[in-house]
Amino acid sequence: MRRIERRLRLATGLIVACFIVGHFLNHSLGVVSIDAMDRVREVLAAWWRSAPGTVLLYGALLTHFALALVSLYRRTTLRMPFWEAAQLVLGLLVPPLLIGHVVGSRFAWYLLGHNVNYERVVGVLWSDPTAAIRQSILLLIVWCHFCIGIHYWLRVQRWYPAAQPLVFATALLVPALALAGFAAAGNELWPVVERVGGIQKYNVDLANQTPDERARLTALRSGLELAFWSLLGATLLARWLRTRLGGTYQLRHSSGRVITAPMGRSILEALRDEGVPHASVCGGRARCTTCRVRISDGLAALPAPDRNEALALARVDAPPNVRLACQTHPRNDVTVIPLLPPDVNAATARRPGAARERERPIVSMFVDLRGSTRIAESRLPYDVVFIMNQFFAEMYEALRMTNGYYAQFRGDGLLALYGLESDLADACRQAMRGAAEMQRRVELLSKSLAADLAEPLRIGIGAHAGVAIIGTMGPPEAPIYSAIGDNVNIAARFEGMTKAYACGMVVSADTLQQAGLEPRGATLHRVRVRGRTERLDVYAVNDPRDLFNSVPGT
Repeated sequence: MRRIERRLRLATGLIVACFIVGHFLNHSLGVVSIDAMDRVREVLAAWWRSAPGTVLLYGALLTHFALALVSLYRRTTLRMPFWEAAQLVLGLLVPPLLIGHVVGSRFAWYLLGHNVNYERVVGVLWSDPTAAIRQSILLLIVWCHFCIGIHYWLRVQRWYPAAQPLVFATALLVPALALAGFAAAGNELWPVVERVGGIQKYNVDLANQTPDERARLTALRSGLELAFWSLLGATLLARWLRTRLGGTYQLRHSSGRVITAPMGRSILEALRDEGVPHASVCGGRARCTTCRVRISDGLAALPAPDRNEALALARVDAPPNVRLACQTHPRNDVTVIPLLPPDVNAATARRPGAARERERPIVSMFVDLRGSTRIAESRLPYDVVFIMNQFFAEMYEALRMTNGYYAQFRGDGLLALYGLESDLADACRQAMRGAAEMQRRVELLSKSLAADLAEPLRIGIGAHAGVAIIGTMGPPEAPIYSAIGDNVNIAARFEGMTKAYACGMVVSADTLQQAGLEPRGATLHRVRVRGRTERLDVYAVNDPRDLFNSVPGT
């Protein structure tokens, strides 16, 4: 249901936006002439004053307003980020300012049959400086509300940063041109105003309304304004009663805070109400998934995710104990752990793989260049950088060819991951092929640099398969997509063992078994890894290529 509401809010907002953009651009023609304004107005009115256009426009306006009241009613707290508050306040300011304009233009035409053109509207507005200022403020309020909505709808899209300068320039230019056109039209009309006897006489005569008609429009305007304030007041009262008459639940935060919140309040709203910073790029609309939390206690008592939340969680491969804070409304006590820093931004949400933490079986592979210190001692810094860049380029190509992921480098080595998008058996076999390809490329690189090297380049590889947490890590300014976990640490220990065993690779027996490879020629060792109590079976492989040479048909 809420998914339908969100789509309706977006669709109705875009319909109204189409009218607004055309209307404001029509205003801008005032810099040419009032006649130019009216010529374009007639073209636009052919659609917007037709029966289908009228139903579409005013249906969208009323639906958008009704959905705003529903959203306001559902809010259990009015604490929110500044941009959300600004959009809400600006949106609620539009109806009381717009009603007078709609009654004086559309209703005067539709109910009384008056010809409402730009000459009359500009003349009426310029007859009262307060009305002219109010109309200009309305224009700016409507445009700001529209721009905030568009920006926070699009900012998680990957293409938006490139288009943002153009969008920003347009956002400044359109209202500036509209106001300039309105001012220019008033200046053009001023001599006519003076000729007919002054501003007030021009206002009354141009409107061409009888006292009864003016009274009828005044009553209609007052009735609509009363309806608006009554609906807004009733919504706020109903919201207050809803938050006071229900029960409460306790929210235990990983920071140690324990928050008591009324039932119906989402986890995100509860955190905001208590001033606890929490990520939410899209403002709680289930678009960015940056607000998600891991439920460490109370998961079974939570309502199941609705379709909108389920689809969002599926996009990031979230495990069952991860929920969106903006969409989860507990009715029982719950303990949560935020999965993203509270200052995460739209750029983070747009990045491929951004904010995707998940547990999955992978192969971790640490690769280290042996003797890099001796290379650095005997070469100029620029020569060392050249050699290291060549080395990392070859390792990257080996990973690319075998579906590995270059997670990070550390001085003279790197961490590679296999199995981010494949099952563990394929990942293990691809990792072993990757190790073989790395060995081949290091030998070729060593031959090409033989004149600059005192001895051939050698590498040590540690590989281990197991479950790890993968996701975006590090500071927001320089994040990396990598893996952490006990099994990643084990792979790092294995790489260090290649020095003790004087071999090219140390790999766990389980990894070779998963890959379907026979450790022919490799020595079996039973080792104890720091941080683990049980011993692990590993193979010391002199050359990873031997693993494939020993398998017939490969």
